[in-house]
Amino acid sequence: MVGQPRFSGIAMSHSAGKAALAIVFSVGLLVAGACSRTQHYMATGGGLGAAGGAVVAAATGGSALGGAVVGGAIGTGAGYIASR
Repeated sequence: MVGQPRFSGIAMSHSAGKAALAIVFSVGLLVAGACSRTQHYMATGGGLGAAGGAVVAAATGGSALGGAVVGGAIGTGAGYIASR
């Protein structure tokens, strides 16, 4: 089917995709609510670092996945240090 979102090779309707996204987002919020201050800082730093690393690596012709891994590790460490 052209123009429909695919998940693991199976076509999904738009309403099923929205429902799945809402469930994933809700679970993420519940899990994040149970984190300590240090864990919040580390998760935020890791996410921002991974996004930044992927963008920089892709822009410079490198591996976006490699940049995301390195950026995520650095961001997580920076989040830990910032929480102290």
